[in-house]
Amino acid sequence: MAPDDASQPKAYYGLPREVVFCQRCVMSNQRPSSYPEFKHTKDRVCPTLHIAEDGICDACHYNMSKPAIDWQRREQELLRLLERYRRDDGGYDCLVPGSGGKDSAYAAHLLKYKYGMHPLTVTWPPILYTDYGYQNFKNWIEVGGVDNISFKPNGRVQRLITKLSIENLLHPFQTFILGQKNLAPKMALQLDLPLVFYGESEAEYGNPIAETNTSLRDKSYYSFQNYQELYLGGVPVPELLEKHNLSLNDLAPYFPATRQELEQKRIEVHYLGYYVKWTPQEAYYYAAENTGFSARPFRTQGTYSKYNSIDDKIDDLHYYTTFIKFGLGRASYDASQEIRNNHLTRDEGVALVQRFDGEFPDRYFQEVMDYLEMDPEHFLELCDKFRSPHLWHKVDGQWRLRHQVS
Repeated sequence: MAPDDASQPKAYYGLPREVVFCQRCVMSNQRPSSYPEFKHTKDRVCPTLHIAEDGICDACHYNMSKPAIDWQRREQELLRLLERYRRDDGGYDCLVPGSGGKDSAYAAHLLKYKYGMHPLTVTWPPILYTDYGYQNFKNWIEVGGVDNISFKPNGRVQRLITKLSIENLLHPFQTFILGQKNLAPKMALQLDLPLVFYGESEAEYGNPIAETNTSLRDKSYYSFQNYQELYLGGVPVPELLEKHNLSLNDLAPYFPATRQELEQKRIEVHYLGYYVKWTPQEAYYYAAENTGFSARPFRTQGTYSKYNSIDDKIDDLHYYTTFIKFGLGRASYDASQEIRNNHLTRDEGVALVQRFDGEFPDRYFQEVMDYLEMDPEHFLELCDKFRSPHLWHKVDGQWRLRHQVS
């Protein structure tokens, strides 16, 4: 299918018209890569997952390179980095963002109890905690033994922007993603903590983000100086302020720190997954053993797994919307990751995707709609509006994907 052939169905969001699946995992080139959240509009051009000439995606290529990495040498790099910042005066020497999920639990515990650091953990809470997500958060602190600051943004404003994000972008998770990503560097500035550690590297998922030394090379950690150029919830910030009687202070939690601020304080943002070999299943087992982390007591709707991203009731709806917009549901993400780590064969992954991708998440659906004060029928109408014609068509009155992994 030629990308410039006007006779072919239109592709929304700047996605490639030709749908190509990785020959190693089950991910397609429709997956948005390194999402530019602040310029997020329905028809904007977004970078997508790159699939090389050999038919293998960047995430798989990165994972295939791991056996050749000298992990002992990487650990020595980590030790030298930690020695530069280690404190013995009772103060914190690094900051770890997270909510007590398997990855943040693993990262904080490893830094504190293996490498002798004194981390402060910071949390941007889920929009709607699940019972087991909240229990994992408490266990992270009580069982895992870490100090924590939890920042809860203005609930009225978060509800408004989340609703607008769904109506304008079909993106239920924009407010959470922005808050989670931007909180730690800003807290590091406020607390004069120059070393920030995220867990697994963005390269694990094919995002083209510099993972060596410092993420200040990654512009997603700081924003434009002029807020008038920004969007939130698919709405220009000046319009959002005027129409909804908000102040810049109301929106500030969602904005990143500026590059100038981070450079002046010499804030360094690192991925622990660059220095230690990171396998999500092993992070789960470690967190369960050392921090009291527990998987969901039931299968997550839309996939076959029980322990990935389980702390927010809106999370399940978010992955349903990625299925609607990009033809990729939660099972596609989970299976691709497990194929890369040799825990599934590709054939097994294909079978799981065909069985679970796109399953409607009705367990928390009504509760989420009540929280947003949104008519469920309106949400379903939005889903149809946001289906890209190059991915979807109707067969006997039912929506069907034009392309499925096989």
